[in-house]
Amino acid sequence: MVTEFEEGVLVGLLIGEGHFGGDGRQPQVTLRMHVRHEAMFRWLERTFPGGRLYGPYDHSGRRYYQWMARGPYLRDVLLPLLERRMSPALDRYAFERFDTMRTRYRRQLRRGGEETGPEPHATPEPRPAPGPDRLARIFAQLREPGADAERARASGPTPEP
Repeated sequence: MVTEFEEGVLVGLLIGEGHFGGDGRQPQVTLRMHVRHEAMFRWLERTFPGGRLYGPYDHSGRRYYQWMARGPYLRDVLLPLLERRMSPALDRYAFERFDTMRTRYRRQLRRGGEETGPEPHATPEPRPAPGPDRLARIFAQLREPGADAERARASGPTPEP
């Protein structure tokens, strides 16, 4: 089971580096970062196994991995998580991109025959931000050297699809 901390790390990554969009037919959430962040991508693979990791890619001298969520995993797992965790109070710009994706792909994102999320352009109640002590603990956990980087190095890169 995914912890609150792990959900927070994912939401933070998606707010800072993610893309909420689609290919015109289906919605997708994408995270693309330099290969130096491979350990983070390996963590994503283990923690959120419904997403897919692609790469490493090499385009115009830029080497990167790409993690993508779409289809039933996006609709049934990631979308509800993001609806619980994202708000305009947390990051208005990222929330608007997320809300635009939900609106544009409303039909594809229906769960159980019902519409997902708030009505288009509705603003949910803002949640209070975590206090400074809690933020300090979260950032301390992120700074802790862990076995994840070592395991990722030992397992090698993911083959291209």
